[in-house]
Amino acid sequence: MPLFEFTLKFSLPNSQIDPNAYIEKLYENGCDDALIGIGTKGYIALDFIREASSAYEAIYSAITDVKAVIPKSRLIEATTDCVSLT
Repeated sequence: MPLFEFTLKFSLPNSQIDPNAYIEKLYENGCDDALIGIGTKGYIALDFIREASSAYEAIYSAITDVKAVIPKSRLIEATTDCVSLT
């Protein structure tokens, strides 16, 4: 199966919660193929390299994995590496 590289950025439901609390849970819930960034307060970004049969499947499964850990998070941006998708 091909690999797809993309980044998902989420706003957190409570900007007062330390986003470090989510990192291990995300890793355990299927996001072990992502680098996680928590540099901006109230937001979390995940840079994925995910194996899937299509770009849609890769992105959809990643969003599902994140929402399982942070259910009230809101996806604010999804960007793809167009070179990997072609």
